[in-house]
Amino acid sequence: MANAIPYRKHSHIPIVLTIAGSDSGGGAGIQADIKSISATGSYACSVITAITAQNTLGVQAIFPIPLIHIEQQLDAVFSDLNIIAVKVGMLADSDIIELVARKIKQYKPAFVVVDPVMVSSSGDLLLKKAAIQTLKTQLLPLANVITPNLPEAAALLNIPCVDTYEAMLEMIPALRQLDTAAVLLKGGHLVKNASSNDILILKKENKTFCAPRHNTQNTHGTGCTLSSAIASYLAQGDSLEKALQRAKHYISLAIFHADELDIGKGAGPVHHFFNLPTAEAE
Repeated sequence: MANAIPYRKHSHIPIVLTIAGSDSGGGAGIQADIKSISATGSYACSVITAITAQNTLGVQAIFPIPLIHIEQQLDAVFSDLNIIAVKVGMLADSDIIELVARKIKQYKPAFVVVDPVMVSSSGDLLLKKAAIQTLKTQLLPLANVITPNLPEAAALLNIPCVDTYEAMLEMIPALRQLDTAAVLLKGGHLVKNASSNDILILKKENKTFCAPRHNTQNTHGTGCTLSSAIASYLAQGDSLEKALQRAKHYISLAIFHADELDIGKGAGPVHHFFNLPTAEAE
């Protein structure tokens, strides 16, 4: 038949589920996760746990999704899609955390990456304080790796936030005692350091991942982007260390290219699709 569309073989693209809140500004949360997973070569599906009214200037409101609707989303995607890896972000309260943990136990995805979202980059509280203990006891034990930044690590340990690399290193023994397989402690908040150092804390050793620090205010959604990229690379078969290396490289380039975008009046997003041509370039 003339002009027939050629047959193409099925693609075995790995599927990654993000469970997180929605960012109406598009820079963080579910939106950043989907962009990151897609840009790093996997297929993204999603379960929305909360709707935020949010932009580059901050978070104006948070509306948690009713539990029944979160459960229906989880059952819908898990019962139909071959989900290899799950990235967990903003969960808002204890009931949602318990539900997500129960569903992960039920469906048993191969990999779980938990980004313990508690505070936004603009300083807004995104996780109720009472839910932190539930997060530690119910969800962290299911994770292959958790990815706290310094304020989140301090909240997990119930200590003041640190502001030096030396103090960051002193957090390692306590973080190693958390009931989870591995911790990637992110040093992005140490803005005075010339490099951005993240430390992978395993039960018997540490490994450091370094990248040059780029001078930009457009870093909204970096944590979401990094954790989603880790989940994406794990789903593609990478070891944890290789997935972290590739994800660190990806987020570094996304930050480096962030100023090519002109989004909002505050802290703009990173450039998830820096390797794609823009309309202006065409």
